[in-house]
Amino acid sequence: MIGVFGGSGFYSLMEKAEKIKVDTPYGAPSDLISVGEIAGKRVAFLPRHGERHTLPPHKIPYRANLYAMKSLGVERIIAPCAAGSLQPHVKIGDFVVSDQIVNRTFRRVDTFYDGPVVTHIGFADPYCPELRQIAIGSARRLGLPIHEKGTVVVIEGPRFSTRAESKWYSSMGWEVINMTQYPESVLARELEMCYVNIALITDYDVGVEGKVPPVSHEEVIKVFRENNEKLKALVFEIIKNIPDERHCKCGEALKGARFE
Repeated sequence: MIGVFGGSGFYSLMEKAEKIKVDTPYGAPSDLISVGEIAGKRVAFLPRHGERHTLPPHKIPYRANLYAMKSLGVERIIAPCAAGSLQPHVKIGDFVVSDQIVNRTFRRVDTFYDGPVVTHIGFADPYCPELRQIAIGSARRLGLPIHEKGTVVVIEGPRFSTRAESKWYSSMGWEVINMTQYPESVLARELEMCYVNIALITDYDVGVEGKVPPVSHEEVIKVFRENNEKLKALVFEIIKNIPDERHCKCGEALKGARFE
């Protein structure tokens, strides 16, 4: 089964789906999980902010969301999100298949493994290489404006960056800014699930060179809605091209990671 997390402005995926309530040791997920079929494959969909967007980024139950997906048999996660651009060449309406993460959050629980078995997961390459190539190829076939790699810096939120913070992130050469890619991505790795991010650029962050007006949530949602059908088409194309068997190392993430 394939799992999809919906971001800001992305609250539904399948017209015909069964909504399932899943309980986890970490509390309830963000919402009911919709389970249906796309391209002959079973797919589970969960809006990470809740169907009515009631959960801010720092209050999303990330562990419950990932655990719920795992309990349904999900092995691969497609995780689109709304994101800001930190570089002039990454334009509004572009898609970025992220390949690296910089974590700037500071009050989120980011592991399932609090002991007594000490677990150090490898996270040098945060995203599944197989899913990344499928996402890139799918975007190309659809003729979408795609950046094949990009570093996403994840801020705590719910506020947006100051100009000084944004200028710093931009000066480091990072391409994308977002509030939800961490700890979602690392929790997927801890559960040995493949995980890929497609960032839809909805705005320029305020530190980008040139006269950029401060970002607003209203503008983010406006751009996301304008591109929502393109994003859904991309997700459908990715799902269609995912092979039955995994050929990556994501399913072996715990191998050698524990002191036992």
